[in-house]
Amino acid sequence: MRLLSTTLAFAGLATFAAAHSGSASRRKTLGFGPVHPTAQLQQMNQWPIGLRIQNVQDPYEVARAFVVYLYMEQLGYENTFAIRSDSYTDKTTGVSHMYVRQLINGVEVVDGDININIKDGRVLSFGDSFYRGEAPTDFNASMDDTPGPHAEYCQILENELQTRLLASEQANGQVQLGSSFAVPPEHEAIAHLYHSNCESLGAQLVGPDAGAGTFFDPRHALLQFMVAATPKKEVAQDIADRYDEHIANMNSWFEHGLVGAVDVQMEVIDNVPDTVNPVKAKPVYIQLPDGDKTKLVHAWRYEVEMEDNWYEAVVSVQYPHRILSVVDWASDSPLAPSHSAPVATYNVFKWGINDPSEGNRSIAKENFDSLASPLGWHVIPVANDPLSANVRKTSTYSNYTTTFGNNVFAHENWEGQSSWLHNYRPDGGKGLEFDYTYDPKPTNRTDSLDEAKKYINATVTQLFYTTNLIHDLYYRYGFDEVSGNFQQHNFGRGGKENDAVIANAQDGSGFNNANFMTPPDGQNGRCRMYLWNTASPYRDGDLEAGIVIHELSHGLSTRLTGGPANSGCLGWGESGGMGEGWGDFLATTIRSNSTYSDFPMGAWAANQVGGIRNFPYSLNETINPSTYKTLDKGGYWGVHAIGEVWAQILWVVGQRLIAKHGFVEDLFPPAPLADGSVPPGDFYRPVEFDAFGAPKPLVPKHGNSLIVQLVLNGMKLQSCRPSFFDARDAIIQADEILTGGENYCDLWLAFAEKGLGQDAKVEGRTPWGGGIRTNGFTVPKTCTPDAPEPVPSPEPTPGEPDDDDDDDEPDWPWARQ
Repeated sequence: MRLLSTTLAFAGLATFAAAHSGSASRRKTLGFGPVHPTAQLQQMNQWPIGLRIQNVQDPYEVARAFVVYLYMEQLGYENTFAIRSDSYTDKTTGVSHMYVRQLINGVEVVDGDININIKDGRVLSFGDSFYRGEAPTDFNASMDDTPGPHAEYCQILENELQTRLLASEQANGQVQLGSSFAVPPEHEAIAHLYHSNCESLGAQLVGPDAGAGTFFDPRHALLQFMVAATPKKEVAQDIADRYDEHIANMNSWFEHGLVGAVDVQMEVIDNVPDTVNPVKAKPVYIQLPDGDKTKLVHAWRYEVEMEDNWYEAVVSVQYPHRILSVVDWASDSPLAPSHSAPVATYNVFKWGINDPSEGNRSIAKENFDSLASPLGWHVIPVANDPLSANVRKTSTYSNYTTTFGNNVFAHENWEGQSSWLHNYRPDGGKGLEFDYTYDPKPTNRTDSLDEAKKYINATVTQLFYTTNLIHDLYYRYGFDEVSGNFQQHNFGRGGKENDAVIANAQDGSGFNNANFMTPPDGQNGRCRMYLWNTASPYRDGDLEAGIVIHELSHGLSTRLTGGPANSGCLGWGESGGMGEGWGDFLATTIRSNSTYSDFPMGAWAANQVGGIRNFPYSLNETINPSTYKTLDKGGYWGVHAIGEVWAQILWVVGQRLIAKHGFVEDLFPPAPLADGSVPPGDFYRPVEFDAFGAPKPLVPKHGNSLIVQLVLNGMKLQSCRPSFFDARDAIIQADEILTGGENYCDLWLAFAEKGLGQDAKVEGRTPWGGGIRTNGFTVPKTCTPDAPEPVPSPEPTPGEPDDDDDDDEPDWPWARQ
């Protein structure tokens, strides 16, 4: 998470003004990429019941026919697309989310994506960023990859780095918003370090044979990236000084994988400077803007895991290896158990108490949800247990008495290292009683760290408790196995396994921060929580639920947007900002109650009444004046500042739904019955059935539960790299699918209230979120006071064929294999 990540800058959960004693840790992070002038999100609103492909129901075949008709006949390429294996049907809504990756000459176009939303054989909406230009004859074919002078490229990135560092200071309040401010000397030094090493590395291949032999050797481009990526001055300098030696020391092997049914080869490279695991590399195409179109560029795509970052980077194949796109996967700020085990108890700040300023600790039971966590929180099938890999398996289950289970591995990480498997965890004994003292004493700054460490048992217990509850809560709103949730074992329900959250308490790699790394489905997410040296004794971020929830929500939004196998959809600009904003919005919604209050973010940990954002989240415009246009202000380029605006917009939208539908005190849906079905209770509306006698999706009855459901459903519907407009439209479409559109006008009016109406626009959009925005306050004509209510789409009658001659549903006889 943190609240402050920028294109070529340092970031973390929060960075503080210089007036505070102690310095905040900063995590260097890269995040930028090309803007696609041809990308679009298209909703089939002109056909109220959706675009239907005649006589085809299988969502895979609908998706295939849709892409074939709209794209294959236009492009004429061979081997042009693959439907990804992480496509799935959402059992809560019945909508199939199909993910398509473009292939040219059998090579992936890494930013060529189509996501198609299908229900009952009908295409409801789709996002599209396919390349449409002329295709090369093969990957070896010459393309216009000719870069400008390398020194010029290095200078551009140096200037960008200075700009981003300055933006980070402004967004954090160290600079008065809107004021002029010279680039500090330390920023110039950081930027110039990259420039120097960038030029030094480019000089390694200078001469008549510059770049020769590097086209199919990913090591050279990888070293160029590592110079930019490493936060360590000595490593960057060492790469430049011993370039040939590093090349010789890097060894590799090949692995195969699938994109849909297409086999792709990946090179795995070991001994890469400043990485903690081997780097994965594969040749790809990437699109770069070319006027109002895009052009293809040969590139390498890397997965680079470092101590503080986990990058998906795309670097040009052609010398001098330009960094074209970077996404940091690290984001700052119904089965019955078949075993017997005691129910654990925890002495914690219970669910609903955000931090120690709001209440006291008490004993809470292991409140696992039998749908979300069938085995409870402390049990892992042996086959998925990372600690049993080298142990003779004599049992089906591993029953742990520590904070180690199917959803999360929680432990201390005082050394701040990437190793975690054998880190210290509290042990609740045979009775699973995690009851530990938490009574920090006033100390001087020298002893504050030791005082905090005394209570590591209470800290890890709290982190384990909160993380499991969030897992179970999000599961019940649709973040399940097929959509990419975090579990070691998936109970045969689909999705990829072995990706429980690795949760580091009191991580020693910094202070005043928190972050979450989200690789694709099937790889462990990693949450790092820090101490905050903003008070004596130090305050522990693990004990502020809002910070933990914000971090875990990065895993939610990243896995749901663009599909669970694609972690590159929320990397920068408005998309990256919304990744931050969803975390704030969900954390604030979860802590709220029926008596309305404004809420700051991170106030307790930061020891600041107003929290770590520019404004608290509030319905009062004098307290939080944010609108869509606010993104144009100085200090609002970074994703965390962008996220504040998105979270404030969602806060207003949610409150308007609460005003209409009321408030439920407990956001957890009712416990399932013995047969696995969920009773409506007072949580859901009474069950309704469609014309075929099948039950419709359950609809949350109250405003706060409904907005959580719509936000999660909207994440599944929106396209990869969404804008504010795309995410807004996805939420409105989610309501149409779930309720028949009964909140259509309420949602539009709420979005328009904050400048995100139909006439809102942005001109000159930049990769990092820049552009000139115009607030829009208009809503659809049907939502004006004198307009008639929209008429819901009719349901087909069982056994009665649809009339393909109706004006509201075009005839699509072209469905084929």
